[in-house]
Amino acid sequence: MTHRLVLLRHAKAEHGLDVPDVQRPLTTRGRRQSAEVGTAMVAAGLVPDLVLCSPSVRTRQTWQLAHATLHAEPEVRFADDLYDAGVDQVLAALRTADEAARVVLVVGHEPAMSQTATALAGLGSDEATYARVQLGVPTAAWSVSTITGAWADLVRGSARLVRLHVPA
Repeated sequence: MTHRLVLLRHAKAEHGLDVPDVQRPLTTRGRRQSAEVGTAMVAAGLVPDLVLCSPSVRTRQTWQLAHATLHAEPEVRFADDLYDAGVDQVLAALRTADEAARVVLVVGHEPAMSQTATALAGLGSDEATYARVQLGVPTAAWSVSTITGAWADLVRGSARLVRLHVPA
């Protein structure tokens, strides 16, 4: 079975607030970006079956606003390991996905989202997309990778990075 992985960086968040980083909310622009993410994912045929989301306020808000435009009810897991995660933590979370999940969405942070996309990229990946993702991705950007093996067997170099969607 072919699976698709969508790695989404949270939308634009507030800076300079007197709150811990994990509690930073989205800006007005970030709220708009989040709704646009959901609409674009539907248009691309990427409605997730499973969502793995960092527990931060900004990632939760990004997911909630994107979800409102999906018209679907995927399984959602808020995973503490995805906050301040590295590639290994993201891969470990992905390996827990049920094989029935055709599309998995991870809502996380930089640099983990771009680093995970490039770490997974193997033969057949789109070179221009790889080069762009390798530089890091802006807020509300999402990459798409295809995976032909099982989620449980996911390792570096085992996917094809095929697309990057950057909001206008």
